[in-house]
Amino acid sequence: MPIDPRRPVRPERISPRLVVDDVHDQLLRLIIDGHMEAESPLSIDALAREFGVSSSPVREALARLESTGLVQRLALRGYRVAPALDAEELADLLAARLLLEPAVAAEAALSVERDALARQLETSVDALEAAPQGEQFESFRAYYEADREFHRAIVAGTGNRFLVHAYDALGSHVQRFRLFSGRGVTDAAETVAEHRAIAQAIADGDAPAAEEAMRRHLEGVRSRAISEVSASL
Repeated sequence: MPIDPRRPVRPERISPRLVVDDVHDQLLRLIIDGHMEAESPLSIDALAREFGVSSSPVREALARLESTGLVQRLALRGYRVAPALDAEELADLLAARLLLEPAVAAEAALSVERDALARQLETSVDALEAAPQGEQFESFRAYYEADREFHRAIVAGTGNRFLVHAYDALGSHVQRFRLFSGRGVTDAAETVAEHRAIAQAIADGDAPAAEEAMRRHLEGVRSRAISEVSASL
């Protein structure tokens, strides 16, 4: 049947990138790279003018970053850049992950969706191994994303949305990656090997091995992170 030329053309489905995502990514880069100093105020109106956007996406982006601990909201004073975590705070953060993630890895190894998860994790580890590890956030962003997606995929693989919410609330990855600015990723070889061990245990459906592999990984991350903080003092 011929198309009536007078009939409006139906537009194709598109998925535009949200302005708030761009604002969030820009703020993330500026904070991690130290262009916005710890405890410095973050004016919504000033940032909106700087980025050439309305105040709404800036406000939403700051709320997202607050959930990671990168920014803080103070009563009657607005937002500010949060201080970087010290060695004791990093230890506490990793202790929280050690309570959650080994058990989550064991649960994921028993999931009926284990095969699909295993393929996803293999792809994530390959991406982690291939990612650049330069000194500024833009040059190690792909590494950060692959690392974050690996851990979150395991939590999501349990099918328990409450565990996902608990994991997201920790905001642990973005906090740790503040340590790499100006130096680049310092523990890539160890992290890739540890991720592969976790992925293999989940692929094998071996819950105890998955739990132990995740525990060893997080203990290694804790030790390396504390050493990095201590070296910077």
